[in-house]
Amino acid sequence: MSECSSNCNTCSSNCADRKETKNEFSVQAHEMSCIKKVIGVVSGKGGVGKSLVTSLMAVTMNRRGFHSAILDADITGPSIPKAFGLNKKATGNELGLFPVKSNTGIDIMSINLLLNNETDPVVWRGPIIAGTVKQFWSDVIWNDVDFMFVDMPPGTGDVPLTVFQSLPVDGIIIVTSPQELVSMIVGKAVKMAELMNIPILGLVENMSYFQCPDCDKKYPVFGESHLEEIAKAHNIEQTARLPINPKLAAACDKGMIELFEGDWVDSLADTLEKL
Repeated sequence: MSECSSNCNTCSSNCADRKETKNEFSVQAHEMSCIKKVIGVVSGKGGVGKSLVTSLMAVTMNRRGFHSAILDADITGPSIPKAFGLNKKATGNELGLFPVKSNTGIDIMSINLLLNNETDPVVWRGPIIAGTVKQFWSDVIWNDVDFMFVDMPPGTGDVPLTVFQSLPVDGIIIVTSPQELVSMIVGKAVKMAELMNIPILGLVENMSYFQCPDCDKKYPVFGESHLEEIAKAHNIEQTARLPINPKLAAACDKGMIELFEGDWVDSLADTLEKL
């Protein structure tokens, strides 16, 4: 997977066709990095499963033969290392920092991979948190990444704004849940993306239903789905539903998300392959 991505801002090769667009807020990737596509995973509020969707997308694209990476931009609430069962710390040398590889070869960088103890709180103000996210982009050596997924904190604050302005984001996936309140909050995330001219690649409804293991009937535990209504209102073509699945939750808790079984995000993966 070494073809040209046509995104010179994230490529370190000095070829004859190299062209770069100017952006006063943009941050250059490490000179030894090569990142072809950057996908943000966002939500208007917390607790809807954004990190889960990030993990599922990275694993799915990795299974399809692409080199996946995750930049955990949720500095104050990092959960990606736990989902992948990562206990070792990130290392570096005079050249830069190196992401930690998961069992299946997914490159991951998270603040929890740098702290002495994973339970140590990150009590920092917004500008410092935003600066750390930019350093994860500029100081980490990301080697030949086909798809980088950026797990962002909820809302439309400092970090999402920093990512949208500083990183060459090719598109975002918005995560929601069935409650009607969330449909209003999704609108805020959509409008922020539109303001920043970032394409919306898909909408994922987490905790959409519980499927009875005995009769296969689906029960909308948190209320009827508004997924199609929200997608239509915001002209989002691609949607996906994630069930309330005890096995999926257990896989995250045990650091075994790479072993998940399910085709819930395959349609989104198809969309990414077409980018």
